[in-house]
Amino acid sequence: MFEGLTYKNPEFFYLLLAIIPMIVWYIFMYKRGTASIQISSTASIFKAPKTFKHYLRHTVFFFQILAISFFIAVLARPQSSSNWDSVTTEGIDIVISLDISSSMLARDFSPDRLEAAKDVAMKFISGREHDRMGLVVFAGEAFTQCPLTTDRTVILNLFKDLKSGMIEDGTAIGNGLATAVARIKDSDAISRVIILLTDGENNRGEIAPVTAAEIAKTFGIRVYTIGVGTIGTAPYPIQTPYGIQLQNMEVKIDEEILTQISAITGGKYFRATNNAKLEEIYEEIDALEKSKIEINEFSSKSEEFMPFAIIGFILFVISILLRVVFRNIP
Repeated sequence: MFEGLTYKNPEFFYLLLAIIPMIVWYIFMYKRGTASIQISSTASIFKAPKTFKHYLRHTVFFFQILAISFFIAVLARPQSSSNWDSVTTEGIDIVISLDISSSMLARDFSPDRLEAAKDVAMKFISGREHDRMGLVVFAGEAFTQCPLTTDRTVILNLFKDLKSGMIEDGTAIGNGLATAVARIKDSDAISRVIILLTDGENNRGEIAPVTAAEIAKTFGIRVYTIGVGTIGTAPYPIQTPYGIQLQNMEVKIDEEILTQISAITGGKYFRATNNAKLEEIYEEIDALEKSKIEINEFSSKSEEFMPFAIIGFILFVISILLRVVFRNIP
């Protein structure tokens, strides 16, 4: 029962040293309390039969000492480390780098690409309870919308407020990735991940996408890239003299660059052609990242003081009962 135990506060075992003077004092008081008589011979006394009480005369003190010993063990907080749990404590830092350029308003997703991307990303964030999450947005330039945080409410509210037109239009994939790398590179998490989502080709920014990918690789950051858009043409909202009208335009996603980014960093490229496919992609990324961390098992220590407390209490009750039964026992 007591195998594999460790003690949180072993210093309390020094209290056991107090038992030594207790025993010495008990012996001293016992001898002092023994009656002394003057007789010519003690032979008749030693030959006298010993009663049951004679053998139990010291058991009260013995049980009291045992009870004190177990109570001291309780104070030392025995803990069991024999139970090993496989706990999914991901310990992953994830930055989502999201394209918010005007092309993300295309209606091949419901209600449009940007809103679909926001909804699916928010569900993904809500399911990663143990991870820190961050948000970078880009169009013609890039900036950090939310640094790494465990506060789900903050980052979800920032996602809700995202809209196209917040920054200069264009598609700076390299800048979007480089900004995300800057936010996560100093993290000491077990795993560091960037999810980059775009629907176009790199046409703005000072940093080439492949260069940003090489930087990410240097810091051991894995990048999952997602190309958003149907195959062929998609309805884009166009401003006309008669208001906003939809016009079918060719979908251009630089899949070669996105594939190269993921390959360089050890991630994976996905193509989302509709809302359902986008959800499946996030589910796959979620599964991939969890599977990488589940192999890290650790010992979950549990408190084991209760058996010691129960035994100590039982021994203490026994000593009281013996004292009541054998009142003449010191």
